[in-house]
Amino acid sequence: MDIVVEGLVKQFQADHDLDALAPDEAFEAFAGFCVLSSFYEGGFPPDVFRMGGGNDYGIDVCGILVNGVLLRDAAEVRAATEQARQLDVHIIVVQAKTSPKFETKVIADLADNLSHVVGTGELPYPASPDVENLRTCLDAVYANIAKFSGGRPRLHVRYVTTGNQVAEMLHRKSASATRNLMRPGRFDSVEIECVTRDELCELYKRATQAVPATFDMPKKLSLPRMPGVEQSLLGLLSAQELVAKVLTDPTGHIRKALFHENVRDFQGYNGVNGQIRDTVRDEHGHRRFAVLNNGVTIVTRKLRVVGDEVHIRDFQVVNGCQTCHVLFDERDRLSDDVQISVRVVHSEDEEVIAGIIAATNRQTAVSEDDLSSREDFHKRLEDWFAAQEPSRRLWYERRSKQYATRQDVEKTRVINRAQLTRAYAAMFLGAPSEVGHYRDLTTQRRSELFQPEHLPDPYYVAAAMHYRMEWLLRTRRIGTTFRPARYHLMAALRWQMLGPDRLASPPRRAAEQCRRMVELVWDPGAAERAVVKLLPTFHRIMAEEEAAGVPPGEMVRNRRFTEAIRSAVLPEGRRGDGAS
Repeated sequence: MDIVVEGLVKQFQADHDLDALAPDEAFEAFAGFCVLSSFYEGGFPPDVFRMGGGNDYGIDVCGILVNGVLLRDAAEVRAATEQARQLDVHIIVVQAKTSPKFETKVIADLADNLSHVVGTGELPYPASPDVENLRTCLDAVYANIAKFSGGRPRLHVRYVTTGNQVAEMLHRKSASATRNLMRPGRFDSVEIECVTRDELCELYKRATQAVPATFDMPKKLSLPRMPGVEQSLLGLLSAQELVAKVLTDPTGHIRKALFHENVRDFQGYNGVNGQIRDTVRDEHGHRRFAVLNNGVTIVTRKLRVVGDEVHIRDFQVVNGCQTCHVLFDERDRLSDDVQISVRVVHSEDEEVIAGIIAATNRQTAVSEDDLSSREDFHKRLEDWFAAQEPSRRLWYERRSKQYATRQDVEKTRVINRAQLTRAYAAMFLGAPSEVGHYRDLTTQRRSELFQPEHLPDPYYVAAAMHYRMEWLLRTRRIGTTFRPARYHLMAALRWQMLGPDRLASPPRRAAEQCRRMVELVWDPGAAERAVVKLLPTFHRIMAEEEAAGVPPGEMVRNRRFTEAIRSAVLPEGRRGDGAS
């Protein structure tokens, strides 16, 4: 393996606790991480998308991007496609070789294999469960083909090696393979590209850095220096420029991670947002957009201004979430006449940033309770996690790629908000069957999540249990067939140790209950034994569901499955409704 790439792979393994992987497996995971990160800017466990094993039809890594969300499991893809009103789907396939050269035969064989995998006929030879899962994902996508606004899914194939020269014959072979895969009419477009050593290194650099953006803002002025604020700009920006250069990710989706600091997600086309859309569409009103709209506030931790060009990195849109989503939806209607007021604030002071977030959201009639829940409690959790002793320390990622450049942070110990929400809901709200529908979960359980009066202890327990469960799966201490049921395993451990009831009301007693679980989680051997002891019960119940025609990815979203697990792990006298 190339010495530079080898060094990056070793760093990648250390960051993601993948030291147990063989060199070729580590390179596959590394290549997959780099390629998938070029399509999806959020965090994800890199080894989950690696196929592994034999009968994989030459596919080393595969991910399905549904409306900007990276998925792997067929049940997740089915749920996402069924819930969506419109669909935009990208299938990303990676083959990775440590070889220092590219081979035409590899391209030809991979394209031939893919023609079978993505087709509708029987496969010519046995396929691994991962390949069967991919085919089921495609079935779910094509079952909802009427929802596609742009036609059909798009297929992206990447052939990665440590070589740096791509012969002309490779380009011709790729073009021929592209035509063959396009011929059945299953895809809107097919891309087959070779990724060289230098390109791979650049992809890794981009994947491990905070997202940058550069845009032209000729109509601006610099505001006077303020305490805690390095620099701030106020001006008008073309809505086209805002959408194209700031809001859109490499796959053409809106960058959802930019809006994590907003109290509310996009609310859809309610009265206010409908008026914003009407203004954009109005023959005369769109020219007055800058004075009819409150504008957008961007907080950035890195800012450089060169003439009309503004360069930002590690930034968030802290006010204007609704406006940004409407402008993105209306992007094809935008012209240079549509201008928007934009404030860019450069600060690395977290207290100042929190104050800006609170102030800008308060102006949009968001309640004080929402603001407190949104900012103060999450900051409290971040501090609580980081304050644990080193061997038990976790890092709560309040914003996307917050710890991407921190060399002292093991990436497997970083837990983002979605992961923490799911883990907490599974363990302390008794809702493991609900975690697959994240938006519904956060909407319906909003009053039970991240409330100012909550103790940080159970959130830390949930995060630690999530870390331990991922460790057990990643190191193959438990089979990957149990991955779809991982949140049920977490809930089952909690039910066994603490019973079905909610945590005790007295804070001291609740903290003691959490301490018992923490001690189990951070004893790797004891945690493994506790989980392994549950597996026969899970295997039996999962087999019963499969016998009834329910695949694993579907059964875990079924309330019946949750009740069966709870009844099996709880003593007979303790099977009340409890936390659920």
